[in-house]
Amino acid sequence: MATTALRTGLKTPKRLVAGLLAGAALTGVLAACAPARRQTSARIPIQFWTLDLAPKFNDYLNGVIARWEQQNPCYDVVWTDVPWGSVERKLLAAVFARTAPDVVNLNPLFAANLASKGGLQPLEPLLPQGAAETYLPLIWQAGQSAAADGQPQQFAIPWYLTARITLANSQLLSQAGYDAPPRSWAEVPAYAEAVKRRTGRYALFVTVVPEDSAELLESLVQMGVTLLDQRQRAAFNTPAGRRAFAFWSDLYRRGLLPREVVSQGYRRAIELYQSGELAQVGSGAEFLRSIQTNAPQVAAATRPYPPLTGANGAANVAVMTLAIPRQSKVAGPATRFALFLTDANNQARFAEQARVLPSSTGALRQVEEALADEQPSTQAEQLVRQARLLSAQTLSSARVLVPASPGVKRLQAIVYTQLQRAMLGQISSDAALAEAERQWNAYAAGRWP
Repeated sequence: MATTALRTGLKTPKRLVAGLLAGAALTGVLAACAPARRQTSARIPIQFWTLDLAPKFNDYLNGVIARWEQQNPCYDVVWTDVPWGSVERKLLAAVFARTAPDVVNLNPLFAANLASKGGLQPLEPLLPQGAAETYLPLIWQAGQSAAADGQPQQFAIPWYLTARITLANSQLLSQAGYDAPPRSWAEVPAYAEAVKRRTGRYALFVTVVPEDSAELLESLVQMGVTLLDQRQRAAFNTPAGRRAFAFWSDLYRRGLLPREVVSQGYRRAIELYQSGELAQVGSGAEFLRSIQTNAPQVAAATRPYPPLTGANGAANVAVMTLAIPRQSKVAGPATRFALFLTDANNQARFAEQARVLPSSTGALRQVEEALADEQPSTQAEQLVRQARLLSAQTLSSARVLVPASPGVKRLQAIVYTQLQRAMLGQISSDAALAEAERQWNAYAAGRWP
């Protein structure tokens, strides 16, 4: 088994990316340890799963666990770190074996799928009054999903975040006649044309590979498209949807997007940017360090800018959450531990060590103050600091643009496949949109009669 119980020895996960599931229900066990239990040292275990955080964050997480256990002497938090590539399989196997963890690090999409099947504990009965007010409001909403009965409920507590900003090659911008890249999608066509005409390069790369990045689907939301209605039926075949489909198909047909956007994923965007063939790329602030390592000359010309948005200024954010599986017999203390792990002080420390952003409003203030006070000794570190501060400031208008709902990956596949057909000139963009609507509604009718 690749799962590693961290309190007793760890293996090396490689990425800080996503996670999965955790504890649920009973309050009777919460009442506290009975004296007899204390005398026999029979502490109640809380199984806690994370994703690819060991061994880099062993000291941090073991320290948080130790402090919580001091305040809650009846419980013993058993931390297990699971490799990203096997987490869904391991978690589902644990659920079927009725050995699911009590607290688990999840991405919103997987949490939504589990919640829709009744696999997660609704948190409203377990949360203390005012708990939601300590988190960024739009980020807190990312933990909401439809329950098995279709009604929205809070199933997850937000933990750490990454916000997309624009990293742009200032030399290519200058050659194209721009001081800064565009802030809104409406400005992109003229910008893309200027970059191509004056530099011979491309302005941006947004993949339409169905199983890859959701950036293009998110751009539709930023352009005013509502993806689904309350019955999970298609709501995107509207004037806004038609304009958005025409936007992308026209860019491609005019040769203003790399031809590979229909066949290669986000990794190709990175390759093109680092080779100096792309004017900008949307990424997290820490990606700047990779550019500095892999392409020093491009990095020297790279500057951070605010992300592309729509008319309402909404930026995208990726959220990692903590959830409580319904099987948990210690849902109350498991929820208390999740709230402790995500409180302002603990999140601020983790954000600094992991170079991520916090979901706690108090932690975000601490991170912004620390970044403002930093005095980097090199130009490279100064740029990273600037990018991180910009990312933190972006959170004031950031949200999860594509709500995590069951079937959203199917929706992305349908939309991208039909948009590809429009880009390649096989059908009109309006016809592609109508076909995407037909295919999604056929799927939705079977899943949500």
